[in-house]
Amino acid sequence: MQIGKDTVVELTYELTDTDGKVIERTEGPIEYLHGGYDGIFPRVEQALSGKSIGDNCRVRLEPEDAFGEYDAELLHLEPRSKFPRDVAVGMRFEGRGVESGTTLVYTVTDVAEEKVAVDGNHPLAGRALDFTCTVTAVRAATAEEIAHGHVHGAHDHHH
Repeated sequence: MQIGKDTVVELTYELTDTDGKVIERTEGPIEYLHGGYDGIFPRVEQALSGKSIGDNCRVRLEPEDAFGEYDAELLHLEPRSKFPRDVAVGMRFEGRGVESGTTLVYTVTDVAEEKVAVDGNHPLAGRALDFTCTVTAVRAATAEEIAHGHVHGAHDHHH
């Protein structure tokens, strides 16, 4: 079976930076619903269309194809009093933009006596990445998966 709209694709993948340094690698296959359901990067989905079990693909993802350009306006200095006493670099917190109302995950990048620096960019924002994968299975999606817009695993789930 070939990968096409409304198929469930199982694959293993590796995500590297442009120097070949591994950022993420699957320990086992993952699944996504193919056909515009936002289960995988659109450029990867496009490259996988028409592929079959055993096929490989490699896609260069520019920042706009993956986690977006780095936005310096998402860096903020906040009063330390807004954070737990044990706040440390690397901790992540949800925050809502005052003007946009959008909720973002902010990563603590620096802690000083009175201020905490947080960054609302995805850690991989602004970086080109290479996505390499191998297709391990392809099947027709169920009507329920199509209706819900995502794969239901072997153990299913409730909404």
